[in-house]
Amino acid sequence: FRTPRHIIRLMVELTAPTSKDTICDPASGTCGFLVNASEYMRDTHPEMLSNKKDRDHFHNTMFSGYDFDNTMLRIGSMNMLLHGVENPNINYRDSLSQDFALEEEKYSLILANPPFAGSIDLDSAAKDLLAVVNTKSTELLFLALFLKLLKPGGRAAVIVPDGVLSNKEKTPTSMRKIIIEEHKLESVITLPKGVFKPYAGVSTAILIFTKTNSGGTDNVWFYNLKSDGYSLDDHRKPLIDLDKLGVKPKIKLDKKDHEKNNLPDILKKWKLRETSEKNNEKSEQSFCISKTELIKKEYSLNPNSYQQIVTENLKYDDPKKIILKLEKIEEEINIILSDIKKNNK
Repeated sequence: FRTPRHIIRLMVELTAPTSKDTICDPASGTCGFLVNASEYMRDTHPEMLSNKKDRDHFHNTMFSGYDFDNTMLRIGSMNMLLHGVENPNINYRDSLSQDFALEEEKYSLILANPPFAGSIDLDSAAKDLLAVVNTKSTELLFLALFLKLLKPGGRAAVIVPDGVLSNKEKTPTSMRKIIIEEHKLESVITLPKGVFKPYAGVSTAILIFTKTNSGGTDNVWFYNLKSDGYSLDDHRKPLIDLDKLGVKPKIKLDKKDHEKNNLPDILKKWKLRETSEKNNEKSEQSFCISKTELIKKEYSLNPNSYQQIVTENLKYDDPKKIILKLEKIEEEINIILSDIKKNNK
C-alpha cells in the first residue's frame, strides 16, 4: 500500500536533506519519497540548481530507487521526470535477494516504507543480511539492509510495523538491540491505525536512526501521533481546511486545529527534543526515554511501556447535599404535576 504524501513529507522534513546527500529508497514503488525529497531540495536549497556541480548531482546521482515490480519502476521513473529530476537511478532490484546484494555504505540518507508482514525464502535471501538477523521476516531484513546501505554517519527515516517495536521474541529484540547499542536511535513516532486506510488498518511507527558503528544512543525521543489532519476511517476526509493541512501550514493553527493535525507540532518538538530531556513528563504526547530504561524493558520501543497515565482527581458533592437537591427537584416536579391535573379537570 502507498504511503500518504503528507506522512512522506513529514519524514523528509525530519531528516532535512542537504545538497551533499545521496538518497535511496530500496522499496521505491512510485518514488513518492524521492519525489518529496527532490521538492524539499528545491524549496530549501534552490541555490544548488544554479551551481553546475550540485545541479549535476541533483539530476544524476542524488536519488536512487529500487523495486522488483516493473510497472512500479515505469511509474516511478515517470514520476521523477515529471517532477524535474532528469536522470535518477531507478532500477529493477529485489533488495533482499542474494542476487542483488552488491552495495554497501553507499548512501547518506534512506527514506522508505518497505513491504512488511511478509516472509522470504531463506535460500534466496542475501547472506550478509541473514548474518545480521537470521529471519524470514521482511521488515527485520529491511532494517538490516538499511544499516548495510548507509554510510557511517548516514541517517534513515523508515516506517515499520508495530511488531518491530514490541515483539519480545529473540529475533526482533536482537534487531532493536543492534540499532540501540551499535548505532544511534533518535526517535520513535507512532502513527494512528487509520493512516493507511482504506488499504490497511495496521499499527505502524516511524523509526529515525543514524548509522555510527560505535553506538551513541543516549535518549530516544517518542511522539504519539494521534491525528494527521484527516479522518482515520476509510474515507480519510480532511478535518480542517486544506490550506491548514501539511507539515508546514500556510495558515496559523489554533489549539483545536493542533488537536486535529499533530504534524506541525511534531516538527516543532523534534527541534526542541534535546531540551525536552530535562523537562521529561512521560504523561505528555512526547517524551524522552534513556538508554538505561530501554535496556530494563528488553529494548522495547513501545511507548506504552514507558508512558505514565495521569488520572484526574474528581471532587463530588457530599451525598447529603445531593439527596437534598434531588428532594427539592422532586418537590418542584410534584407541584407542576399537581397544576397540570387541576387544569385538566
